[in-house]
Amino acid sequence: MSQMPQLSACPSCEEPLESGDLFCGACGYDLSAVPARPATSPNGAAGTAGRPSEWPDAPEVDSTDTPAPTHLPTDLPGTDSAGTELTEPDEYPLPAPATPAAPAVPGAPAATPVPDATADPRTAAPGAAAPQAAPPAGTALCVACRSGRVDPDGYCENCGHAQPRERDHMEQELDAVAAVSDRGLRHHRNEDAFAISAAALPDGSPAVVAIVCDGVSSATRPDEASLAASRAADESLRAALERGTHPQQAMHDAILAAADAVNALADEPTAAREHSPHQNAPACTLVGAVVAGGLLVIGWVGDSRAYWVPDDRTGPAVRLTEDDSWAAQMVAAGLMNEAEAYADERAHAITGWLGADAYELEPHTASFKPDRAGVVVVCTDGLWNYAEAVEEMARAVPADAAARPLHSAQVLVGHALDGGGHDNVTVAVVPFPCAPQGAGSA
Repeated sequence: MSQMPQLSACPSCEEPLESGDLFCGACGYDLSAVPARPATSPNGAAGTAGRPSEWPDAPEVDSTDTPAPTHLPTDLPGTDSAGTELTEPDEYPLPAPATPAAPAVPGAPAATPVPDATADPRTAAPGAAAPQAAPPAGTALCVACRSGRVDPDGYCENCGHAQPRERDHMEQELDAVAAVSDRGLRHHRNEDAFAISAAALPDGSPAVVAIVCDGVSSATRPDEASLAASRAADESLRAALERGTHPQQAMHDAILAAADAVNALADEPTAAREHSPHQNAPACTLVGAVVAGGLLVIGWVGDSRAYWVPDDRTGPAVRLTEDDSWAAQMVAAGLMNEAEAYADERAHAITGWLGADAYELEPHTASFKPDRAGVVVVCTDGLWNYAEAVEEMARAVPADAAARPLHSAQVLVGHALDGGGHDNVTVAVVPFPCAPQGAGSA
């Protein structure tokens, strides 16, 4: 049976102990847990408990009084941690002799000092930065670090920060129309596009054009489709109005021109279609407004909308378009009321669009002669999702919208972003001057 170690003090609190104590009286330390003293000392020599081992005696000298041989540290070769023999002191390489400087020649240009390639940058003076060449004028710099150049893919070469795309936020203002487009808070790119312009009728009177397009996200390259459609419709409208074409006919023809531009995007090489056989043709919706000669003309395909909001808010605001959508068809057929239809998850499934795979293109056009001044709000569903009812849209439009169309467009985009910004948001505000005539539509 093992015996208890004899301790004079507690290993835990150093309280003096009595002979035969099993526990420390001060801290309760279990003295039986203290391991017994080993019979062998750490240097491998046998010893007795409580008494360290003695070093062996040195060998005695012989009768010639010659000391016994001893080992020196240099008698054994040293090795490093990898087992390689250490270099002897006389094997260390000597520094190369310095090359004497060439004598100075009178009139010769001073030699340019060559920087030491072995200089440790950590020994440089604090704050001394390596000189950098200034980027050429016009070079796009990173919006994050403000120093790195932006590569063609849109990323900073210095910090790697992705740069905002040109279409993430766009604003444009003319004398009588303004538009704003924003990527929103959830989408990775802006698939909306707009075009605003002014033209002159043959009699010299002004005409204002606003086109807004919304790319169909489930289709291929929707951002390209919306951009191509808006540009084609705008060019067609301006040319037709300047020739004297009736604004409603000009709007109809402009929608067809926009459709042709989007259809052309589907003409890809056969090899490209083989790599992506399940992609849809590029597609978008379109809504446009023309103010010319006291007439307001609206044209559309899809679910982008136009609203009329009078300056005098005592008069009624009106929605000028009817959606090409599943919800609108349910309401038109009398199968659901508007609230039920737009609450359905299929509500925003469009039934009309511009694109090569559209079922049948049916451009919608309508003309009006408002009897009072106001503004026309031309927008994508990224806005009207947060102001769907006419009354909600009228409340969101600033009271001075006719005088400050750009500010009003900015406010409306902000209204959508504050509401959640789940989609791209694009809105054009077109002031309509007072024309006291009767109203009609076609």
